[in-house]
Amino acid sequence: QVQLVESGGGLVQPRGSLRLSCAASGSIFNFFAAGWYRQAPGKQRELVATITRDGITNYADSAKGRFTISRDSAKNTVYLQMNSLKPEDTAVYYCNENWGLRSYWGQGTQVTVSS
Repeated sequence: QVQLVESGGGLVQPRGSLRLSCAASGSIFNFFAAGWYRQAPGKQRELVATITRDGITNYADSAKGRFTISRDSAKNTVYLQMNSLKPEDTAVYYCNENWGLRSYWGQGTQVTVSS
């Protein structure tokens, strides 16, 4: 089975930056689409950014201009570069990859933006 492992979360000050990664293991080639989601305590999980196998990206309004989603096919890894972080970005971030008939989730990585 496909397994997604996320890393890169942690504590960062406002206006700081973090780069999240989502590495996929297993006998796979590429996904149809991948996305980063986040969920804050007491809030619903929300979509942050998506990317297709062709590199087409889309962003939530809250992420536009600050976040960049990308992928490295050779490393089977999807990234989320987060700049100009705000306290409201604090959440558990999850990677999701869609493989047509199935989708897979990472375990989540905590991002805390606080001074």
